[in-house]
Amino acid sequence: MYFDAASTAPLHPVARQALTAALDEGWADPARLYRSGRQARMLLDAARETVAAVLGARADEIAFTASGTQAVQLGLLGTLAGNRRRGGHLVHSAVEHSSVLHVAERHTGAGGEVSVVPVDRGGRVDPAAFAAALRPDTSLAALQSANHEVGTVQPVGEVAELCAAAGVPLLVDAAQSAGRVDVPAGWSVLTASAHKWGGPPGVGVLAVRKGVRYASPLPADEREGGRVPGYVNVPAIVAAAASLRAVRAEAEQENARLHALVERIRARVPQLVPEVEVVGDPVRRLPHIVTFSCLYVDGEVLLTELDRAGFAVSSGSSCTSSTLTPSHVLAAMGVLTEGNVRVSLPSGTAEADVDRFLTVLPELVAGVRAPLGLDLPAPPVQDLPPRAEGRAGVERGKRGSDEGAHERRPSASGQERPEASGRVTVIDALGQRCPLPVIELAKRIGEVPPGGTVAVLADDEAARLDIPAWCEMRGQEYAGEAPAADYGGDRGSAYLVVRRAT
Repeated sequence: MYFDAASTAPLHPVARQALTAALDEGWADPARLYRSGRQARMLLDAARETVAAVLGARADEIAFTASGTQAVQLGLLGTLAGNRRRGGHLVHSAVEHSSVLHVAERHTGAGGEVSVVPVDRGGRVDPAAFAAALRPDTSLAALQSANHEVGTVQPVGEVAELCAAAGVPLLVDAAQSAGRVDVPAGWSVLTASAHKWGGPPGVGVLAVRKGVRYASPLPADEREGGRVPGYVNVPAIVAAAASLRAVRAEAEQENARLHALVERIRARVPQLVPEVEVVGDPVRRLPHIVTFSCLYVDGEVLLTELDRAGFAVSSGSSCTSSTLTPSHVLAAMGVLTEGNVRVSLPSGTAEADVDRFLTVLPELVAGVRAPLGLDLPAPPVQDLPPRAEGRAGVERGKRGSDEGAHERRPSASGQERPEASGRVTVIDALGQRCPLPVIELAKRIGEVPPGGTVAVLADDEAARLDIPAWCEMRGQEYAGEAPAADYGGDRGSAYLVVRRAT
C-alpha cells in the first residue's frame, strides 16, 4: 500500500493515456517548421495554456524545467540576479525545501545575506515576522505554499501583500499543493513539479510574472523564453498538463475524502501508540498528509518494518539512512525528530487500507520498542496541546543561540548552573546515535529523586532537539545545555533534565 504521495504520486490514468498518444504525435522538434515539428509545437503550446490556466498565470509566463528542484533553483537564482541592483538580501522561512536552502547557502558564499523566518510549533510562519525580516536591500523572498514534511499550509496571501507593499518579489514553491488546492494569489515567481500531482517525473514548472525582473543564471538559449536551456520533453509535458487538469477537476471531492482519512489517522495514532506526537498544523494543512513521531524508535527500523508489512511511507527522522542530521523542518518546529513517519495518501486510497495501517502500526512500534525494556505509560486520548513557537528564527542560525529555552547554560566559566536537590546523575551517551541518548535517559530517570538533575552527555545533533521534546512529553523539566566538559565529557554537550515529582 503506497502511502508516500508527497514524494511522488502514482501516475494518473489520464497522464498515462496522454503520454502514450503524445509519444506518437509529439516526438518531433517543436522548433522546426515541417509538419511533424508544427504538430509537436501545437501540443506544447496547448499544454502550456492548460498549465497556465490551472495555476492562474499567462501562457507566456510558463516555462518547463526538468524537475521541481530545478524550477526552484532557477527561479531563485534568476530573480536574485534580476534584482541585484536592489541588494543582496534573501528572506525565506525556516522550513523551505532543501532546494531553497542550497541556493541560500550558495548566495551567502557569494557575499549575499540571508534571513530565516521562524515557524511556530505547527510549522507555520507569522506574516508579521516575515514582514519584519524584509529590508530595503531585500531582493527576493521565498515561501512555500505548503510544507512537504508535515503538510502545514502557509499564509502566502498575507505574506504576498506585505512583500508587495515593500516592493519585494515573492517566490512560492507550490510543489506540494499544485493541482490539489487553489494556487495562492500574489506570487511573483511560482514553481511546481508534475510528479507530485500524478504527472510523469522529469517535468517542472517555472512561472515568472510579467514585470518581474529576471535574468537567467544560465547561458542564453532560445527555448522556453530563454529561462531554461535545452530540448523540451513534449510528450511528458503534454501528459503533465493533462493530468494537472484532471486532478484539479477531481480535487474537491477527493480532498474531502482524503481529509477524513487523515483525520482518522491523526486522532487514532495517539490513542493506539504510547509516547507519540502528531506534528503539523491540525487545521491549516493539506488534505492528504499526516506526520507523527514516536519516542524510543529508530526511524529506519520502523520504516523497514512497515515496508515488510506492506506499507510504503516516508520519514523526516534523523535516523533514516539518507542522513545523520535531524530534519531541518522538524528541528525548526521544535518537535520530536526521532521515529518520524510521514503518511501521504494518494488519490483513490481505500478506507480499508487506512484501517489496516492503524491495526498494524501499534504492533510494529511495540515490537521495535520491546528489546528496550521500557515501562511506557498508556497512550493519551488526545493530541498534546501545541507549544507557542518553534526553534528557528530570523538571524538566529543554529540551535544553541542566546535566545529561548537554552539560555540557562551552566559552564566552567561561572555562568548560572541549574539548582537541584540531590546529586547530578551523569549519563554518558557520547558516540551514540538517535534515539539511543533519549532511550538511556528514559531508562535511568527513575533512579533520580524528584528535584534531582540528570546530565546527558551526547554528541549527536538530534539529542539537542529530542531531549527537550522528551521532557515535554514526559512531564519533566528541561534545564538547559552545558559543555560536556563540565560533567567529565571530552566532546559534545550536556543536556540537563530536572526530574519532577510524579
